Amino acid sequence: MIYLDNAATTRVKPQEVVEAVTNALTTLGNAERGTHSASLGASRTVFSTRMKLAKFFNAEGPSNIVFTMNATESLNIVIKGILKKGDAVISTCLEHNSVLRPLYQMRDDGVELSFVGADELGRPCYKEFESLIKSNTKAIITTAGSNLTGNLVDIKKVGEIAKKHGLLFIVDASQTAGVFKTDVQDLNIDILCFTGHKGLLGPQGTGGIYVRTGVDVRPYLSGGTGVQTYNEHQPLEMPTRLEAGTLNGHGIAGLDAAIDYINKFGMQKIHDREIALMWRFYNGVKHIKGIKIYGDFEAKDRCPIVSLNLSDYESGAVSDELFERFEIAVRSGGHCAPLMHKALGTVDQGAVRFSFSHFNTEEEIDEAINAVKILAEE
Repeated sequence: MIYLDNAATTRVKPQEVVEAVTNALTTLGNAERGTHSASLGASRTVFSTRMKLAKFFNAEGPSNIVFTMNATESLNIVIKGILKKGDAVISTCLEHNSVLRPLYQMRDDGVELSFVGADELGRPCYKEFESLIKSNTKAIITTAGSNLTGNLVDIKKVGEIAKKHGLLFIVDASQTAGVFKTDVQDLNIDILCFTGHKGLLGPQGTGGIYVRTGVDVRPYLSGGTGVQTYNEHQPLEMPTRLEAGTLNGHGIAGLDAAIDYINKFGMQKIHDREIALMWRFYNGVKHIKGIKIYGDFEAKDRCPIVSLNLSDYESGAVSDELFERFEIAVRSGGHCAPLMHKALGTVDQGAVRFSFSHFNTEEEIDEAINAVKILAEE
């Protein structure tokens, strides 16, 4: 199988990650739940990963890193823990449903919600950010990169707008963490939500949140923490404040190894490799008759994603043909990005998304190009 669905999850993981999870499954106990070797081993692994993630994102320290199951949980914790009735929040048309649905739920509870629009190439209209700010606006929340078009958002620019107006700046880094440098200090990010199973090359069931020191997020869950047992309320101290219940220690062990792999291999090398494969595919299909490609391919940089349609064929039918005839795995449909599809005019058709990993080969890319040519000719 040629796997080109890496924006959904990276299927091929470094061998170090596989070995770390296997070892954790046979050795680790429950972190922060005892002083025996199995529990201490888990605690050390969790703390080690916090330290590495803090350095990876240039956080103030390990206590600023909270573990979750995925970016969706991270975003729910943050959106529902920051906003309250009477607040206003600004987001964009590029967002994934992991941002949109919690925001819509908060809107139903009395939060005012507004969206920055997008142009025909799916780029956000940056001038709209400041025009949408009101006296009760509390935060701006945006993705760092569209999971549909691959367009990057100028996080530096939006972060400066948020800082200028004293707003919290919340970023969904699901499509960028592990492939693009994300310095939360330089980018004025107050809260960063990320997942472990995509560009960070970790196992599914891992994710996290960076929370800037001094920013308070109300706990989404409450329960056992291993500390302050007789406190009737969730502890105030971070990261315990936002972590209730047993952590996914086995998955976190894999994420720990994945960060080591990225640091050793080089994030810039991973980025350059994936972008080169993306351009190889784009240049191979862009002139095929009947192919329409979405997104801004004149930008300086972008996520390693190419989304397209073949004439008026339903995207699901095209992706089925690609897999059944050529064993090429891609993603089709709405990609959980309804507002982006509305902006592109692809609500009914959806889109066929090809997304690339540095583990892919040039030969795989050429086979994918040839498959698209065959389908177009037919």
